[in-house]
Amino acid sequence: MIRINSLVKRFGAILAVDGVSFQVEAGQVLGFLGPNGAGKSTTMKMVTGFLTPTSGTAQVCGHDVAENPIAVQERIGYLPEGAPAYPEMTPESFLRFIAEVRGYRGAERRRRVESAAQIVSLGGVMRQPIDTLSKGYKRRVGLAQAILHDPDVLIMDEPTDGLDPNQKHHVRGLIREMADRGREEGRGGKAIVLSTHILEEVEAVCTRALIIAKGRIVADGTPAQLLARSRYHNAVALTVRGDAGKVEAELSRVKGVDCVEQTGRCDGSVSVLAIAKGGRNIVEDVGQLVRAGLVR
Repeated sequence: MIRINSLVKRFGAILAVDGVSFQVEAGQVLGFLGPNGAGKSTTMKMVTGFLTPTSGTAQVCGHDVAENPIAVQERIGYLPEGAPAYPEMTPESFLRFIAEVRGYRGAERRRRVESAAQIVSLGGVMRQPIDTLSKGYKRRVGLAQAILHDPDVLIMDEPTDGLDPNQKHHVRGLIREMADRGREEGRGGKAIVLSTHILEEVEAVCTRALIIAKGRIVADGTPAQLLARSRYHNAVALTVRGDAGKVEAELSRVKGVDCVEQTGRCDGSVSVLAIAKGGRNIVEDVGQLVRAGLVR
């Protein structure tokens, strides 16, 4: 669905994206993970045709972004960072406008608008000016315009940025539902790409993750595979009362504990981190030690 080959983007002397290559298949939810300024948004803007690559190629559903941008944009739903919309419009008028831009008229336009609004739960604010909506509802409006034409490829830049925990949970649920809906209908599912700097988000919704840093891809795998590469995978953090040396000595005797790191002390309590050997699950063994009273 998406094929990226040696994509490069320079802004003067700044190398924002440095030879990025990857593919996304139908049914995959790809998390594009990295710190702010890593090159995530720039890559996504090149895939959608918003920016022209300095070199390299990007293809969506077999169409080259540079050679046939309209064919690409017909097949892409794009939620840019900030979800810009016309603030004086209502969600209803904005989505009708987007439907017309997409070429829908009459009953089909109405059906598309109603369907997108229902999917993202906009019913109660459809005739309220967008400028008066909460961040959560503004994000939903942006998501509704991205899915209105039922695209094969959905690209979202920081889809839960600025949302409260409940709103994040709702948006993540919508992303999972959209990925599952295509598979249930026998269409193989959409190819969904979302950029974020929050690992929790990738764990919550993604089947695969790419990590980008300084414009280069540094890791590619399932969220579980990437977590397993960290020395802190399955580590156990404790704050207990007692002598720091004794606490560390007792924890070090636990089978599966590689080492113990002290992370803080306050008012007679010590905070430690028990690092697991090879990412083994040590929480139960450490819990038994605590319950037995050997670590207080």
